[in-house]
Amino acid sequence: MDQKTVREILDWLKFIAIAVVLAFLIRNYVVLSIKVPTPSMLPTIQLGDQLLVNRFLYRFKPPKRGDIVVFKYPDNPEELYVKRLIGVGGDEVEVKEGKLHVNGQKIEEDYLYEEMRGSFGPYKVPEGRYFMMGDNRNNSKDSRVWQNQYVTDDLIIGKAFFRLFPLSSAGVMK
Repeated sequence: MDQKTVREILDWLKFIAIAVVLAFLIRNYVVLSIKVPTPSMLPTIQLGDQLLVNRFLYRFKPPKRGDIVVFKYPDNPEELYVKRLIGVGGDEVEVKEGKLHVNGQKIEEDYLYEEMRGSFGPYKVPEGRYFMMGDNRNNSKDSRVWQNQYVTDDLIIGKAFFRLFPLSSAGVMK
């Protein structure tokens, strides 16, 4: 092989190595793509939707009430869950006759799939922990029923911010 060919091969190998390293860094520290395996977030997120998750955001500011968060399930950290953050550390969360109350205030939730059934709580969210619920409250395995009720910072992957698929509903999530 002549020197020009060897140089070109080395240039291509450098390019491929840089691309692999960048892809690794982006996937592990910036953006993750996940497919939603359950209907617990209906109607906001459909079963099978492909979402982009911002892994970078919560390194600079804490999650806030109302965010759609992707996290490791507290009872089995091998599983990823997608839920809405309902209560932060210090909050008291309660469901009274199907209506959500946080710190004694009734919360309007126009994103729910259907009206909740029943009453739950009150739950006093410990500092540094989060209380999560699905938007499909009557069909959601969430903080109300988990053995380890609260999500800790180390379990949080990031904020779901964009629906990739299906293309008919692709776009920024609210």
